[in-house]
Amino acid sequence: MAEKKKSSLRENIEAIVIAVIIAMFIRTFLIQAFKIPSGSMLETLQIGDQILVNKFIYGVKIPFTDGKTLIPAKTPEKGDIVVFKYPEDPSKDFIKRVIAIAGDTVEVDRKKLYVNGNFVEGEPYAQYKDHNIFPPDYPDRTRARRDNVPKFTVPANKLFVMGDNRDNSHDSRFWGFVDLKEVRGKALIIYWSWDGDKFGVRWNRIGDILK
Repeated sequence: MAEKKKSSLRENIEAIVIAVIIAMFIRTFLIQAFKIPSGSMLETLQIGDQILVNKFIYGVKIPFTDGKTLIPAKTPEKGDIVVFKYPEDPSKDFIKRVIAIAGDTVEVDRKKLYVNGNFVEGEPYAQYKDHNIFPPDYPDRTRARRDNVPKFTVPANKLFVMGDNRDNSHDSRFWGFVDLKEVRGKALIIYWSWDGDKFGVRWNRIGDILK
């Protein structure tokens, strides 16, 4: 008996289902797209940049298991740009740069960053656009905290992160550490960039590898 030929409708439905499964697998375990909504990572990332994030570089996490890792891999390193669940609202994703890892000591003294007792200089990505420097006893505690953080040690399984736009970034200086299990991946490449102010594409940014 000849095999019954599949209908065109059934073939199309099967193709769509397979495509959806593949897309979900890629998004869950491999690569995911994110859009940059704020200027906290200027000038590295512009508002309107759309990036791809490598999700498997730090290990394959099991979905719906509170960050448990199925296949372990490397952990984030200082200088990595990472996407993570915002500790104060896990429904939101944040993107910042890793400044220190577990065991490191960190101090910010009048905008000068010290890691393990050493002044961190020569960061080409770090931007300081506000010339005001607020002392530790400044009445506005938010501004004082922006420019001064007493020396501390990063706990186990935690990261201390900051935005590249150091004078305008809501980061670890204000809300503390990022748990490793909340890291979603490492920023990889800009695949699209839309300038909302000029209503045009930033063609020169497309394809930029993020460092």
